[in-house]
Amino acid sequence: MTTERVTADFWFDPACPWAWMTSRWMTEVQKVRPVDVRWHVMSLGVLNEHKLDELPEDYRAAMTTEIWWPVRVCIAAAEEFGDEVLGRLYEALGTRFHNQGLPRTERETIVAALEDAGLPARLADAAYTDAFDGALRASHKEGIEKVGEDVGTPIISVPGPDGAEVAFFGPVVTPAPKGEAAGRLWDGTLLVAGTPGFYEIKRTRTQGPVFD
Repeated sequence: MTTERVTADFWFDPACPWAWMTSRWMTEVQKVRPVDVRWHVMSLGVLNEHKLDELPEDYRAAMTTEIWWPVRVCIAAAEEFGDEVLGRLYEALGTRFHNQGLPRTERETIVAALEDAGLPARLADAAYTDAFDGALRASHKEGIEKVGEDVGTPIISVPGPDGAEVAFFGPVVTPAPKGEAAGRLWDGTLLVAGTPGFYEIKRTRTQGPVFD
């Protein structure tokens, strides 16, 4: 455990329920550890576009249409108002998509999230154009290059004990730990992720995301 304040860079796709769980954990970590989160956008659409033929038909359809809409809006908001708006926009989108179960396919859901984040409703127009895809791909690339292609969202990057960057996918956890339990998971995650040559701990998921 360190007492020196650090910045954790967090790449998310707002449509992913598991990334949302990890983000809820990170909001708890900030309360009990000297950590500031800097939010970035990555895309499940970009991540999966080279393996669409391997996906189930309904999942493949989403990967080529609606999965792009929220991330495009996030990128458009960041380009106009700065990256600092991403945290509160992610909060507003994620709460609606996951906790409230509202459809990300409806414009009204995105508009309500924008307004809740103090952003203009017109940014919802970005969902239906590829005008922001270049910036989206650049943000995605920045995150994915830190960990490799065989991961998903989220990606977290933080200075390690020696100051060198430590980046990893996950952790995948549900429900999101709170209070000191969140801090202990943070300490342990940094410990294993910062170990040279360490790559993976994994077990079968027996529970879906718990949005509490």
